[in-house]
Amino acid sequence: MAIKQKTRVLIVDDSALTRKILTEILSSDKEIEVIGTAMDPYIAREKIKKLNPDVLTLDVEMPKMDGISFLKNLMRLRPMPVIMVSSLTQTGADVALEALGLGAIDYVGKPDVSSKSNLSDYASEIISKVKIAASTGQESQSSHTPVNGKPLPASHKSLKGCKQPIIAVGASTGGTEAIKELLFNFQPSSCSLVIVQHIPKAFSKAFADRVNRSSALEVVEAQDKQEILPGHAYIAPGDQHLEVIKKNDSYYCKLNDSEPYNRHKPSVDVLFNSVCTVAGRNAIGVLLTGMGADGARGLKQMRDTGALTIAQDEQSSIVWGMPGEAVKLQAADFVLPLNKITDKLTRLIKSNTNKQ
Repeated sequence: MAIKQKTRVLIVDDSALTRKILTEILSSDKEIEVIGTAMDPYIAREKIKKLNPDVLTLDVEMPKMDGISFLKNLMRLRPMPVIMVSSLTQTGADVALEALGLGAIDYVGKPDVSSKSNLSDYASEIISKVKIAASTGQESQSSHTPVNGKPLPASHKSLKGCKQPIIAVGASTGGTEAIKELLFNFQPSSCSLVIVQHIPKAFSKAFADRVNRSSALEVVEAQDKQEILPGHAYIAPGDQHLEVIKKNDSYYCKLNDSEPYNRHKPSVDVLFNSVCTVAGRNAIGVLLTGMGADGARGLKQMRDTGALTIAQDEQSSIVWGMPGEAVKLQAADFVLPLNKITDKLTRLIKSNTNKQ
């Protein structure tokens, strides 16, 4: 039996303490080998050539050249899986989101040495993300490669002819760019979108603002008791569940500060389950790229209650965890590449509009 090769990681960070902590954390996993460290991008460049790592962890702020500038050069000359290490602040959010747009797989915060429990959770997070990054080839990161959709057995469902269809979207790893692309060509219409992206609290407002700048829709971070209007998209805050409630004939956002569900807060399942309750057949569920299974059962529940459902396909997903689990549960009416989902949603909405 062939021995599984370890994931070889190069750590790039100007802080000696951070390099030490990351080395200890990643080396504690038997499937990961830290093959080197670098205190600045110039040293990193030489070590990449010499050591040929599988994954790079890259600090955002470094002397001589910042992490974003280095990432741009890296993705142009030597594309490889990169995990950004960023402070979980407003400034850190803007930089991390820019890095994801440039091709980084994911991001983690700076390690917090003040609490053993926090450091333990952090260790689990970065180890998991490094392994995912290692399994992600650069060719699968592009959602622009044409891929044939794989619809499940023909569905005769349709929207019910309601005045305000609700589109509920869930995503995790790779989702920030997937959501941005999904909404880029989405034209304001009679529908509204509610979105859960697994993201830190400090990032969700910056993420909503970033998507809003590139979309014809009005994209905002959801607020409690906020009315859900046509032509708008509402993104869950990074530290609260987002639910949809209905009063009279209008939908509203409800923020829920309860415990994490499926280890996530916000949780896609919490959103999807609430949409099932208030919208039923008047909804569409969309599950995009992401690690784990959050949203898969919720998408199945949406399909069972008559909603139309879509899962992103494996080829265009950074991580085919959440949509893959949904497909296993036969929760999706359509399994489509990312660059086909907006067109499908547009056709479904137009079909509904023509019935009114």
